[in-house]
Amino acid sequence: MDSSRPVSPALVPRLSGAAVTGAGLAAGATVYLARARERAEGICGADGVMCVTWGNLTALPVVIVTALVVLVVVYKRLDIRPRLAVIPPTLLLAPLPLTAAQTVLGGTATAAAGAVWAGALALTAWDRYRVLGLTAGAVLVCGSIFVLYG
Repeated sequence: MDSSRPVSPALVPRLSGAAVTGAGLAAGATVYLARARERAEGICGADGVMCVTWGNLTALPVVIVTALVVLVVVYKRLDIRPRLAVIPPTLLLAPLPLTAAQTVLGGTATAAAGAVWAGALALTAWDRYRVLGLTAGAVLVCGSIFVLYG
């Protein structure tokens, strides 16, 4: 592997598209989940009693299914392959960096973390950048665990 070769010009729009998609999904999920929580508090009250509403029961599955559909469509349009190796880790591990960013800096940081996360994992679709993408993803997950539980 020759690291002195420049980045392929075709790779930049693909990674930018993945990053924008990740930022949009992170921002949308944050807003949707916050509204679901507000609706549940409006229905149940904030007295600390366990209360399950249709909105908060279905909020997480709606976010996951929406993200899955959007990622499949966008990655197909951007010609990011192999989607099977990129999309499941993006969905399954994304809550860690997104929650850590939300906890520390708020909503804008959540969108930025979503962009970095999606871009890093999109790198793993190309053999030449797989180690870089996996390393960036691992650093994000480990840093997020430290922020959340450290």
